[in-house]
Amino acid sequence: MTADDAEDKAGWAVLVAASSGALLCFLNLSALNVALPAVAQSLHATPTQASWILLSYMLVSTVCILCFGRLADLWGRRRLFLAGLSLFVVACAACALAPNAELMLASRMAQAIGAAGVMANASALVGDAFGRRRMGLALGVLAMVAALAQVVGPLAGGFVVSWWGWRALFMLNVPAGLCVLAWSWKVLAKTEAVQAERFDLVGAALSLVGIGCVTYALSMAGARGWTSTPVLAFMLIGFCALGLFAAVQMRVASPLVDPSLFGDPARRTAYAGILLLSMTQAAPLLLVALYLQACAGLQPSEAGLRIAPVALGMLMAAPTAGALLRRFKAESICVGGMLLAACALALLAVLLRPTIDAVQLSVCLWVLGLGIGSFVTPNNASILQSVVPQRRGIANGVRSTLQNTGIMVGTALTLSVALAGLPSGAQRMILGNGGSAALSSADEATFTQGASSALAVLAVLCLAGAALIASSRRRGAPAAAAA
Repeated sequence: MTADDAEDKAGWAVLVAASSGALLCFLNLSALNVALPAVAQSLHATPTQASWILLSYMLVSTVCILCFGRLADLWGRRRLFLAGLSLFVVACAACALAPNAELMLASRMAQAIGAAGVMANASALVGDAFGRRRMGLALGVLAMVAALAQVVGPLAGGFVVSWWGWRALFMLNVPAGLCVLAWSWKVLAKTEAVQAERFDLVGAALSLVGIGCVTYALSMAGARGWTSTPVLAFMLIGFCALGLFAAVQMRVASPLVDPSLFGDPARRTAYAGILLLSMTQAAPLLLVALYLQACAGLQPSEAGLRIAPVALGMLMAAPTAGALLRRFKAESICVGGMLLAACALALLAVLLRPTIDAVQLSVCLWVLGLGIGSFVTPNNASILQSVVPQRRGIANGVRSTLQNTGIMVGTALTLSVALAGLPSGAQRMILGNGGSAALSSADEATFTQGASSALAVLAVLCLAGAALIASSRRRGAPAAAAA
């Protein structure tokens, strides 16, 4: 066996470990989209608690991914990946055994910390193993894994909840996670810790406060109104904290986020693009799943089948977009992906109703998946290939943080807009803790209008992202490696 063959074999072994860990984390997130009503009803969760069973996972993992991306460069990727995966497995067991909503929320937060250790390191581990020569191909495989999770998650979540109950959904992660942990321990290379720089604790705290307050404000907006005092107060605190965070990063010797990562206009645009696109990635799935169960009377397994086409589209588009990178610029492919997603969301906003045709829904969601899959692979490749290996961990951490922030804010915004006109009793029914009662005709019409408005907002975000990337490409901003 030649040296190149041995290197490729080691690289593929790392890719299997990173992909398997990421698959578990993405499955856990996507499966809960259809299982949320059953979880909320079983634990007697309030509408706010039900929302935060989802949002707490995204909030905590988003903040931790940024920190872990930095720690990966300082302490080594293998150590953080294995620690994160171990915590994730333990927290999955805790979620399965949670007796009430409060302990479920605590277990989900622990699960999110573990998942952050995995997700913050997956792309960087693959980049280290393959380098520039096959990085695009390897990142395409990771994108396909995420798409596969979007397909399998809702399907598995729906059927597992229908057959064995929602607790089995979490417990099944334990043996699978232990297998991935054993493989990762074997194949991931040990790396030395870097002692030259310190971890930015102040920046980490400010990022937590900023992202947390803004997201909490969005989660309250639906029930209290966008102009209510608590919403405005938390929004103001969050933006002030984020402003202080930006100022601190410019002054400290070892910042949490290297400001030079944003010095290149092309990379800034790529980061902005992933933020906007991610706001439309998970929110439509959750919204459609809740809508089909509340207004069309579908079971969780049936709702999971109905929303599967979006992930099938991603699964088809991700490798195709990777192949197109050899002939077209990444920005051109990203613009096309965002336009596809915008068209799909706009059409779905028009067609959404309790009796929507299954074929129409499938086509809309499939085109949405094509748009998302066409964007993610070239965007990720352009970011990681434009930085030196010594900054790959934090560069991926920023990308992952923005991606999770987009998913988190998009979910909060979508639920807020969709449920804004409904009374608290109707919100309880939609989120799964209103017993067996059905929505009234008036509440069903209000929810339909709110859901359509939320989808239209997401379509506008995609159009804005396409316009931003297209204008950046016309300016011809060159890519540069971060120092």
